[in-house]
Amino acid sequence: MAVPSLRGAILAAADSATVRRVVTRHGMRLGARRFVAGETADELLAVARRANAEGFAVSATFLGESIRDATETAAVRDEYCALLRRFAEGRLDATVAFKLTHLGLDIDPALALENAARIASTAAECGSSVRMDMEQSHYVDETLRIYRVLRERHTDVGCALQAYLHRSRGDLAALLPLAPHMRIVKGAYLEPASVAYANKSDVDENYVRLVELALSGDGYTAIATHDRKIIEQATAGAERRRLPKRGRFEFELLYGIGEQIGRELLQRGYRVRLLISYGEYWFPYLMRRLAERPANLTFFLKNALRRSLSRAESRGSG
Repeated sequence: MAVPSLRGAILAAADSATVRRVVTRHGMRLGARRFVAGETADELLAVARRANAEGFAVSATFLGESIRDATETAAVRDEYCALLRRFAEGRLDATVAFKLTHLGLDIDPALALENAARIASTAAECGSSVRMDMEQSHYVDETLRIYRVLRERHTDVGCALQAYLHRSRGDLAALLPLAPHMRIVKGAYLEPASVAYANKSDVDENYVRLVELALSGDGYTAIATHDRKIIEQATAGAERRRLPKRGRFEFELLYGIGEQIGRELLQRGYRVRLLISYGEYWFPYLMRRLAERPANLTFFLKNALRRSLSRAESRGSG
């Protein structure tokens, strides 16, 4: 996670119409493509094939949030279903992850459940799986309720829990009897201190506790972090429990950020999944990635400066 003040400034900038307009217009050329596969399913599939060829599994997200039109949610649902079928046709080791607000949670939870259930059924038909992202804290209860419903219908349905939320340990403990498929993340939204840890050390400590608790159950755990210290603690914990390197847990890393760590884990025999996003609405996703790690922002700004200097040189030579 970035320094809190910097992180807050970047996330605040994400709400600026001017920043959105400038970044959306030039972002792909300035380096956004490092973090986003592209805007189309074809671009996503090309990146997924390359990732599989390297040994990575893939989880794909069609970018977008907080849709308030039922017709639009149906289009998102159909996009995911079509993508799952294309994964199966291409024999790709890939699954999908979605946000419930992208499927209508802000319209009607029943609509979000209906759309999510259709995606989960398609995944089952295609021999794949689905994962539900966790969003801001006020969505947690409804997200977990929908997860429980889907988990009763399908064995390979997963859900994320955020380590920066105070409540997550209790939520995980309540889910353990279901042998859940859980994805442990740190959390990337701005939340008040009343519901979320503010200090990185507290988030990291809770993250490790959540992983240990998840591994103590009979479910499947996705350890989604780029923190090498936490990764080593997780592997040590799995070894203490004599868990196989594949079959009970995996590591998940963001496309464009975690490939080097991922290659090292692959060489050690672990299952590693790249989380790859695509779609036209990539701006909020990019801003969260920039907010999480200062190195991401540095990369983006360097590309912007390099492109600006290149244009200046071109004008000068002309």
